Formats: sequence, C-alpha cells, structure tokens
Amino acid sequence: MTTELISESGMVRRSAASVASWPGARLLPRPVFVLSAPRSGSTLLRLILDSHSRVHAPHELPLGDIAVHVPAGVPTAALALLGHDQTTAEHLLWDRLLHEELGRSGCSVLVVKHPDHVLMWKRLAVCWPDARFVFLLRHPAAIVASWSEAFGHRPSEAAAHLRQFTAALSEARRALPGVTVRYEDLVADPVAEVERVCGHIGVEFEPGMLEYGRHEHGPLQLGLGDWSDMIRSGRIQPARPIPAALPEALIDAAADWGYATRDGHTPTLNPKDANASVADACVGNG
Repeated sequence: MTTELISESGMVRRSAASVASWPGARLLPRPVFVLSAPRSGSTLLRLILDSHSRVHAPHELPLGDIAVHVPAGVPTAALALLGHDQTTAEHLLWDRLLHEELGRSGCSVLVVKHPDHVLMWKRLAVCWPDARFVFLLRHPAAIVASWSEAFGHRPSEAAAHLRQFTAALSEARRALPGVTVRYEDLVADPVAEVERVCGHIGVEFEPGMLEYGRHEHGPLQLGLGDWSDMIRSGRIQPARPIPAALPEALIDAAADWGYATRDGHTPTLNPKDANASVADACVGNG
C-alpha cells in the first residue's frame, strides 16, 4: 500500500488508505512519542514522566525492530484482500502491544521513547493519526561528547553517526505538531519545562514527578535507555559545560535548533528564547 505522507505545505497528511477508517481502528488512544537524537536526555524525561500518577513511560522499545513476516504468494495475497500488507500488519501488532502495556499499568497516558523512533517518525504518524509528539533537543556538541564518552568513539565518528538522527529530528519538527523541550532548560528549570510537557499531553503537573528516584521504573541498563551513574542518582542534575568545538557535520542541526548561526560558532538567542521562536515558527507548539 502506497500512501502520501507529506502534503504540499510540508505537514504530515494521515491518509485514510494507511489506517482503517472505522471508529476504534486503533486500540491505543493518543500515544505520546518523545523524539530526540541519542544522548539527549530522553531517559531523564522518561523517568520524570513515568513518575506521574496517570502516565506510564516504560523502558525503551524499538518498534522498528518488531516486525511481521508475511511470505510471498498466497499469504501476501490473502492479507491484501483484507486491505493489509506487511507494514499495516506491523502497525496492528505495535498498537496491540502498546495498548496491552498501557492497560496493565493502570494509567491513562502512554509515553514511548527510543532514539531510533526519530528515524521512523513518518510511520509513527501514520500508525497513530492522533499521536502527540515531544521534541527533545540538546546542543549537538554536547550530544557528541556524551556519545563519545559512552561508546568510546572519536568525536568525528560520533558526529558522522549522529547526523542522521539530528537531520531526522529537524525534519520531524517541521512536519509534525508538538512541543519542543531543550535538555538544557529541562535541567535548569524543570518545573517550568515539565509543566509545559504535562500541558501538552493533557495531565496536571505533579511536583513529585521531579523526584523520579522515589519511584519504581524498572531496570536501567544498556539497551533499555541511559544506564549512567548520573541517571541512577535519582536526581535532576545540572547540564555539563558545552564543548567549544562543534563538528562540521552537525552545524546545520545547531543552527536549526537555535544553538548557533550557520557559521557553527556564534550563539544566537538565549536558548529558551530561541526555543520559543524556532518552535513557534516551525511546528506551532502548544
């Protein structure tokens, strides 16, 4: 099934051909996806949101790796007669899986995060036409430093790998409605930033969310999110100093996100001011 995902205006158009049109086609109501590059603080945001009484934000689940195999021939033809193909069958599987997870939690809002999801944002938007999005930004130079420290890569290697994520995040912000949060603002003024996110996902802010270490969140280990001592501390900690060197491969992202001009060196606005101007212009944040 071929569907047009992007309209002439650049906004995502959820085609009726890609999602069953009858009421209740999706079991999971209005899921929330945190889209970010790796090493941007998404585990911290997940743990904070998971500490809300009405929100369930489980460990990382790579939806793109949860696949359905449909053999060629009769199985494919039979599935087509039902109006489905491998892609739409996978969407049904994802929806059922996450709906069950939300139901078992007893909560009313599901938050899903995985770094790879920013690379498949179009599929998420098609699978759940009513999905809500949180765009989490971090200074690209800090992302590179964190990745290099975690995995032992040289900064140039890290930047080359991370560029696909930052480019996809910029594209998603231009095409999808959502709320943009900067990691630097999140750790500097968590009350204000978490209140904004809560407003976007339709829940009241609860001060106890910020003390995420007092709540149970499941294992913190490699493959399921951040596993560092900093995240295990259970406390929101200040951001580390931003490295002076910005790899050339990530200059466009830094400029798109308001951290620098196109020369890659000169700061633009105060980060929070830049966040508001870029978000309002590009994605119409709420």
